[in-house]
Amino acid sequence: MNSTASPDFFIGIAQQALWILALASAPILIPALAAGVILGMIQAATSINEQTLSFVPKLIVVGAALALFGGAIMMLMVDFTREMFARIPDLMR
Repeated sequence: MNSTASPDFFIGIAQQALWILALASAPILIPALAAGVILGMIQAATSINEQTLSFVPKLIVVGAALALFGGAIMMLMVDFTREMFARIPDLMR
């Protein structure tokens, strides 16, 4: 079987995969970043340098973000995976 798919086909898939990755990770990373900045400012203002005081709230924020956005992230990944499987025949043309 000789594949005649152009390099542009694979570049398009890679670009779409990176975009999906950004969309899937942003709802988790942005709240974690905001919580880290806020907790860092609080720790700097109060001179409390306990590591668990920054880890546990960030863990709670990430858990809440996953609970809120986990379904949407999963549907995004499922749609992308279905589209990739649907494109497999295009590779053999």
